[in-house]
Amino acid sequence: MKKFLILQMRPETEASDSEFEAILRYGGLSSEEVHRIRVEQENIEDIDINNYSAIIAGGSPFDISIPEAKKSATQKRVEVFFNSLFDKLIPLDFPFLGACSGNGLLGRYCGATITNKYAEPLRSVEVWVTDEGAKDPVLKGLPKKFSALVGHKEACDAVPPGAVLLVSSDPCPVQMFRVKKNIYATQFHPEADADEFILRIKIYKYAGYFKPEEAEDLITAIRQSNTPVPKKILSRFIDRYRSTK
Repeated sequence: MKKFLILQMRPETEASDSEFEAILRYGGLSSEEVHRIRVEQENIEDIDINNYSAIIAGGSPFDISIPEAKKSATQKRVEVFFNSLFDKLIPLDFPFLGACSGNGLLGRYCGATITNKYAEPLRSVEVWVTDEGAKDPVLKGLPKKFSALVGHKEACDAVPPGAVLLVSSDPCPVQMFRVKKNIYATQFHPEADADEFILRIKIYKYAGYFKPEEAEDLITAIRQSNTPVPKKILSRFIDRYRSTK
């Protein structure tokens, strides 16, 4: 049986471990079904994607829109890795789901401009499924509007050339898109629940996502959030590409 490849980029071990457990929990995955790689820690020269049934990439505190001179050696290595990965998987239309940073990396690779124009603090927002999204097998039959957890300092300014917009919102128009038939990206976090986001608020309090003095108010608001639909999107993606051989 081929496994899911889980790619992570968070340098903070507590945040990385929590994100990984959330992907397993809400994706309905067992530890035996996945191969986890922390890209920011490992110098990976090559991955044979044919060894996997699909790839899921999580978030990170790295901002790809900042000048190259301000990027750390670790961030540059992460970006080189993902560009090389996309060189392989896009021509093959290989199943991929990138969340937040995964969204930005894929969007930039496909030609989208990434800036802070549509940045969002850590919170729950209302998003909606587009007409094209309603036809997509991962989204078909889900509510037209739903709440999702977001938190990012940058986003795609527009839909990447050749991609299909699946989910949008007023604060950030490109919330989910698809390239070809099997390559997906979400700006919102399909793996996160309130506890996960509260942990991230504490870990990234001084990382520029929000003013540090706003942390307690954000935590109070997040505790009241209810975001079941994004988790269904994650589990649907996994169910669609789960290998049985």
